[in-house]
Amino acid sequence: MPTVPWIGPYRIFFYSSDQTEPPHVHVERDENRARFWLDLVRLQDSGVFRGRRTQSCRGLVAEHREAVRKAWYEFFGS
Repeated sequence: MPTVPWIGPYRIFFYSSDQTEPPHVHVERDENRARFWLDLVRLQDSGVFRGRRTQSCRGLVAEHREAVRKAWYEFFGS
């Protein structure tokens, strides 16, 4: 389960089994987790994040999108 960056209390990662899906990341804080697609950074599943916290997570993914995409393709290949 590669972790891309930790940003404050948020962990951005993907699972090694995610290869068959479009590029995306999971964002985790404590017991909360959300999944965001990377091509057009958008929420796929919010787990238990709600409202402003979901938007904060989206902003973090958007801000670090290129680093996350690079990590995805380095891990899984083109």
